[in-house]
Amino acid sequence: MKFLFKLSLIAVLLFVKQVSAQLESVSPTVTGSGNPVLFLPGFASNASVWDATVTQFSKTNQCHIIDYAGFGKVEPIDFPWLPTILEDLKAYVHSIDNDQLVIVGHSMGGTIATWLASQSDLKIKEIIIVDGLPCTGALMFPNFSPESMTYDNPYNQNMLSMEDAAFEQMAMGMAQGMVTSSQHQLEIKQSILNCDRKTYVYGFTDYLKLDVRPLLNKITVPVTILGAGKLYGVEGATQTYKNQYKNLSSYNLIVNKDAMHFIMLDAPIWFQKQLQLILV
Repeated sequence: MKFLFKLSLIAVLLFVKQVSAQLESVSPTVTGSGNPVLFLPGFASNASVWDATVTQFSKTNQCHIIDYAGFGKVEPIDFPWLPTILEDLKAYVHSIDNDQLVIVGHSMGGTIATWLASQSDLKIKEIIIVDGLPCTGALMFPNFSPESMTYDNPYNQNMLSMEDAAFEQMAMGMAQGMVTSSQHQLEIKQSILNCDRKTYVYGFTDYLKLDVRPLLNKITVPVTILGAGKLYGVEGATQTYKNQYKNLSSYNLIVNKDAMHFIMLDAPIWFQKQLQLILV
């Protein structure tokens, strides 16, 4: 049995290596055996945010963990950045070709998960969205218009020219608003600092432009949303999700009142329990 498992794992790794060579903007790592799970990190994050989760679920599942171009582990690519990532991930899901595939996406990864689930030609069993929205731009800008968001704007130019010390201070401030533990805050800050600066700046513009809300009515697979309630309260978080996901016919929303944005880091036991109900 162990020999057969090793052969199976070798075959998977060879498959990943072959597929990865064809992908420009994402780099997958595969570990474990069983029904496949695709883990998508959020903006300015890398695969390491899933380390504890993958350690647990690689015992029962074949875990596919993604790194994005320009975020420290994969070389930057040309712009637009996010549209290339979407198409590469679509190609990767095609290559997995398994109707038991579950996609777990955090933040931007959750947005991408909804986009993938809206594609009629992909085999996906279910998606789990971890504090992610179909249109973050609409949450940040009352008069949201994707066409009005361009790379060449004062905010982006300021970010590109910012001194390293000021950029690090900004990254720390952002980290403190996204996770509770001081150790995890330092890790998130470092993840931001590891990003290619241009990818961080222009990539965020790509992310804000992405609006999956018109595609939500095309999603037919089960959707679970794990929300963070610590910053704005359970009621506030719930209302935001209801507003953003109103075009989705059905979904299961569960909000953790004590977790900030990085739920898998703030409430790992609770988080893994929610996943276990679906994955195992």
